[in-house]
Amino acid sequence: MFKKFSFPLAVIISGIICFSCSEKAVSSEDSKDGEWTSLFDGKSLEGWKPLGGEAEFVIEDGTIVGISKINTPNTFLSTEKEYSDYILELDLKIEDVTSNSGVMTRGQYDAEKNRVFGYQIEADPKERAWSGGLYDEARRGWLYPLTLNPEARSAFKMGEFNHYRIEAIGNVIKTWVNDQPVAYVVDDMDSKGFIGLQVHSIGKNPDHAGRKTYFKNIKIQTENLESKPFPKGIYVVSTKDNTLTDYEKEDGWKLLFNGQNSEGWRSANGDEFPSKGWSVNDGVLTIAESDGSESQSYGDIVTKDQYSAFDLSFNFKLSEGANSGVKYFVTLDEQTSGSAIGLEYQILDDEKHPDAKMGRDGNRTLSSLYDLITAAKEGRFTKKIGEWNLGRVVVYPNNHVEHYLNGIKVLEYERGSEDFRKLVSESKYKKWENFGEAEKGHILLQDHGNLVSFKNIKIKELK
Repeated sequence: MFKKFSFPLAVIISGIICFSCSEKAVSSEDSKDGEWTSLFDGKSLEGWKPLGGEAEFVIEDGTIVGISKINTPNTFLSTEKEYSDYILELDLKIEDVTSNSGVMTRGQYDAEKNRVFGYQIEADPKERAWSGGLYDEARRGWLYPLTLNPEARSAFKMGEFNHYRIEAIGNVIKTWVNDQPVAYVVDDMDSKGFIGLQVHSIGKNPDHAGRKTYFKNIKIQTENLESKPFPKGIYVVSTKDNTLTDYEKEDGWKLLFNGQNSEGWRSANGDEFPSKGWSVNDGVLTIAESDGSESQSYGDIVTKDQYSAFDLSFNFKLSEGANSGVKYFVTLDEQTSGSAIGLEYQILDDEKHPDAKMGRDGNRTLSSLYDLITAAKEGRFTKKIGEWNLGRVVVYPNNHVEHYLNGIKVLEYERGSEDFRKLVSESKYKKWENFGEAEKGHILLQDHGNLVSFKNIKIKELK
């Protein structure tokens, strides 16, 4: 295992010599500070091992230094011991924008493929600035990009040591960068694993070789854990179906779908929930496949309550070739024969459904504001057909509106603005007076004659 992890003798000796004159080094006698235990004594890598690639790690002045290397995949200096519930703190410095890094939390390793995978807390020096976000390495991709918490993007400081705090307690992972709350994730895929320090792959570019990433003051708590509270207003990503954390409840969130029945919903055409077509099974709300027509088979459903300014979040799963939508500010005043009128977050199989090629410039594709604004989305942030996507619509009290897909903001607009009204005048909605400008309205799930499922539908009213 250590063949890929070389420590030249001169480097080891120089590291030991530098340690002897370092005032910040941690001695074995000082390895415990209250309930904290040091994972790095400042002079050796005992208790650590390399996994994945062949980048080198050395010790300089009581600091672990990862050095980038061409033609090798991501390399992780990982603890030999695995941990379940813990609070981890460390300092991390990146000196070059090419040196993307991160910290594996409950990390996993596939020895057959020589691949590290699992929860990684990001260190992102690029303009994107997603440091502290949670990336599911070599598995599901981004779970918590910082488009979900844009205020935290400025926390990381390039060329300086940044203080990371990572809490992994039960199924909750929370992160801080320089005391700035960043990510809040509820997920139960991994309950234990190693801690890993990443040197990111640089591909074949020799200009990036030799770039350094620094780690120091690495310490952990595993007993008598006291979680540090987050301030209100930070979005929570949860893969635990149809439930809310205590934090979310205190922050004003409520479930629109309880996972058990149709409580809170009714037909868009009557006071009762549809007797056919819509079903609730295993925590999932599903509209059955029919003939592909718009709201002619079983009909749309709407919330019994109406909303004005809100943060709406929902998971949806498409069948092949399917079409549906989540509409908002639905007043039901138009008395249409098809689907009720409202602003629509489009739900569509862009590859197989013909509606994707209609409209203008792709404004009928997945997560677009239907027939009005095209979603600017990358394919890598879109789940495959048959997998669950995370949709989100935020309507602020000032009528600023945002659409998200899997945590990434894909469009924004000002409801009622001149630009908005111009778009309406060029759309299928131009015949409806003051379209999309109602003071409040229902949330609607559309029956478009195709099999589509929903879960984790939650809302927070904004004041």
